[in-house]
Amino acid sequence: MTYPPEPWELHGDLHLSLWSLPEVELPGVPLETPPVLIGDRGLVGTAWVRYGPGSVLEYDELLVAVLVRDGAVPRVHISQIWVDSPESLRGGRELWGIPKESAEFRRRTGARVTSCAAGGIASAGFSRLARVPGRWPFAYRVAQDLHEFQQSPVRGSAGLTWCSAVWRFDPDGPLAWLDGRRPVASAALTDFSMSFGAASG
Repeated sequence: MTYPPEPWELHGDLHLSLWSLPEVELPGVPLETPPVLIGDRGLVGTAWVRYGPGSVLEYDELLVAVLVRDGAVPRVHISQIWVDSPESLRGGRELWGIPKESAEFRRRTGARVTSCAAGGIASAGFSRLARVPGRWPFAYRVAQDLHEFQQSPVRGSAGLTWCSAVWRFDPDGPLAWLDGRRPVASAALTDFSMSFGAASG
């Protein structure tokens, strides 16, 4: 089974919710990058991603990430993640130390609402509220320690739409620790273009 070399050029849509959690309830992070805390609380993101036409691989993804820091510089640590592409699963693990696992996904997009589900894990519905004009650039590094500590660059741009979101977590599933909570904010990054990983040489 082969996968593309880095960087991966990716295009698609992402639906994201942010959660504020007590430090003692945050997922584990690398020792080199402790969580960013406001008081005794940290920030966790959960996101559904669809990588579509024009991407090096086309697949669906559900991830959980924690905002961490390298000194004073913010980083992102992916603590849990599922994909429906064997190539993406192997590439994510071997190239960047991202602990990808397999799942089956369902997705439905209507005029105002996008619904996503991963069997035995979670489901969510995002209602679009207000689009922010223009395209918004982003750049950050993903910090992982699956094999050894490493940081991988991510950069791109996307449209931005604020959303409301309703999540449901399987009480016996791997995200049961989020069950019963409400996100503090939700948004959609639409028609994004992203480069994940470092160029060779």
